[in-house]
Amino acid sequence: MEEYRYSLDPSSHKDYCPDCGEKRFVRYIDNETENYLPEEYGRCDREDSCQYHVNPYKEGYHLRHGRESNMSYRTRLNVPKKQIHYPIEVLENTRSHYANNVFLQNLLNNVPYPFESSDIERVISMYHLGTIKEGYMKGSLTLPFINACGDIRAIQAKRFDATNHTLHTNWVHSLIEKQSRFKKEPRPQWIIDYNKNQSKASCLFGEHLLPKYPDNTIALVEAPKTAIYGTLYFGFPDQQKNLLWLAVYSKSSLNYERCKELKGRKVILFPDASKNGQAFGEWSKKAVELESQLLGSSFKVSDLLEQFAPLEDKVKGYDLADYLIEQDWRNFRGE
Repeated sequence: MEEYRYSLDPSSHKDYCPDCGEKRFVRYIDNETENYLPEEYGRCDREDSCQYHVNPYKEGYHLRHGRESNMSYRTRLNVPKKQIHYPIEVLENTRSHYANNVFLQNLLNNVPYPFESSDIERVISMYHLGTIKEGYMKGSLTLPFINACGDIRAIQAKRFDATNHTLHTNWVHSLIEKQSRFKKEPRPQWIIDYNKNQSKASCLFGEHLLPKYPDNTIALVEAPKTAIYGTLYFGFPDQQKNLLWLAVYSKSSLNYERCKELKGRKVILFPDASKNGQAFGEWSKKAVELESQLLGSSFKVSDLLEQFAPLEDKVKGYDLADYLIEQDWRNFRGE
């Protein structure tokens, strides 16, 4: 029946909640296609403390994406809906207060092998990293998802502890909305329009770098943090022999729509460690699919963590960044 087309994922898989940042988020799936709905649709199982729940029926997703009888005239004619992007002023407003940025200051002062300030400045410029300047997320790192055309699809905000482990995750447009409600001011019109988008962070983190570095092999990881660490350890892409590090956002976000700009590129996938090799298996399957869909591309999956990560680390879902940060970055440059 139509009312049961969408349901919460019955498996044990969970993603990071877009509100509280804990890995307790159960996403909705389309029972006809067996694919996940966009990242915002799901429920955090921390019902007492978080209560984040975006239901595809209450939010109208089922009306926009239902069967042919429920589709709008625009959809039946296959006319694409215009996507609304972040204004450039919102991104520019994050590009300051780096002395208060916990994540970046940790890289300069608190990690076992601190980085050179010049390298931190380069990675800030390269990925357009920024800072939340006020509110309960003050000092958080901002991570913009900018597509190959230069459109700002979303800006993620992540608050880190002294060891650069995530404490809380949110989106800049959501923070602006909360601030508007607190000040009893109307929401900016661009946010009202933006919230009507079918998807938000729908491109790769770092995708804007693809036209600038057309010949580098791509290293594709789950989280933006890992892409940043990869660049700092293995070198910047201004040398063609170095990898260009990009991120998909989460394990389940590896799909054709997000990766279509990788057509014709050589790609190495670095899935996180996982219990029973679930992540490695899923990404290996996806690599075959993507290689067949994106002609001229090559998708290979690294088994580095699968081979060498201890069982307890796999259960915890460690990623490449968890191991890199314990090593001296000077030993990796040029290899």
